[in-house]
Amino acid sequence: MTLLRSWVDSANSAKTPFPLNNLPYGVFSIDGDDPRCGVAIGDMILDMAALEQAELVQLDEEPSFDLPFWNDVMELGPTVWNELRNTLTTLLSEGCKHQDTLRQFLVPQAIVEMHMPLIISEFTDFYSSKHHAQNVGTMFRGPENALPPNWLHIPIGYNGRASSVVVSGTKITRPNGQTKAADADMPSFGPCQRLDLELEIGAIVGGSNPLGQPITVAQADEMIFGYVLLNDWSARDIQAWEYQPLGPFQAKAFATTISPWIVTQAALEPFRTSTPDRENDLLPYLAEPKPMLFDIDLSASIAPAGKSATTITRTNYNQMYYSAAQQLTHHASSGCAMQAGDLIGSGTISGPEKHERGSLLELSWGGKEPITLDTGETRTFIEDGDTLTLHGAAQGEGYQIGFGTCIGTIVPAPKFPA
Repeated sequence: MTLLRSWVDSANSAKTPFPLNNLPYGVFSIDGDDPRCGVAIGDMILDMAALEQAELVQLDEEPSFDLPFWNDVMELGPTVWNELRNTLTTLLSEGCKHQDTLRQFLVPQAIVEMHMPLIISEFTDFYSSKHHAQNVGTMFRGPENALPPNWLHIPIGYNGRASSVVVSGTKITRPNGQTKAADADMPSFGPCQRLDLELEIGAIVGGSNPLGQPITVAQADEMIFGYVLLNDWSARDIQAWEYQPLGPFQAKAFATTISPWIVTQAALEPFRTSTPDRENDLLPYLAEPKPMLFDIDLSASIAPAGKSATTITRTNYNQMYYSAAQQLTHHASSGCAMQAGDLIGSGTISGPEKHERGSLLELSWGGKEPITLDTGETRTFIEDGDTLTLHGAAQGEGYQIGFGTCIGTIVPAPKFPA
């Protein structure tokens, strides 16, 4: 597919993350007004609430867009999602007869505040990049025992905290927690010393399944409304002490950042690709009827307070061993009820080369190999004042499907009450 041309001039640039081919969904406000739904097009936002009020878009008897979330649209299902995308594409295409009217519903992105694009029902984070799992396992158990016996058969995950998911730009407070030094007799309590990022993609579930009713991979794929960039911040020292026998808890509960724009699965269709070759055949319930991953370039940068940013990693979503549809299928396989608004984290995405590692734990090899920033400073883990930024885009012919940025700045841990 090539670039679709729009009467919104800024949408026709090969450099914009938001061409007509994309049309991602977000929630915005201007000067303290009530947040409402919008669609990114070039450097503008189409005010969906105003468009609905003008009766140029109508999805349901009740208003769908004069709301600070996209959940109501998600619950209308894939047929309505496709109809909405087709309508928006027609309205924003070059030559549309309504363009003079529509111009009054465009808002410059530069003047808005972005908000969480949805109400998150639940958050589950997975551990589905083989290169990441091998790197971490090698550090802690040696290369011969890097992957647990179940890893090549089952998408490993844990249930996180929906209440801790925040939108890009929200400051992240360094967590306090309990840790134990290797040479200490007793654990201690205080600020995390090994704070890390996790470069991930998040899948937004738009459909649902009844309690007790599993789903197929094909059904799971149809249930996915779209994708966001996701940084599942991690307190590695807290995690090391707490994670056995039940897995991550407080080390992951303090914050997860997502990008403000939901890129629809429809926008990513031209970039579908297959999961990597497997050592073992998966059980039939996880079989993929078609390619389920997407070719999305990803990167992360770190900027010390008041200084320029350094790109510390570049990888691609096509490195995942399990797709979001497989993760969702496994999640529901026990009869677990999935809901519109559920967020599924891919897990840290790492490639085979060192510069493709999606966490500082891997990049600094557990803190033993500091990385040098363009400023001349070094990092093993994140320091107070550092700003971490994730980028992501699928590259088409003369256009890109971008997510915007996923940003968080670290502020010091609070003093714990005496």
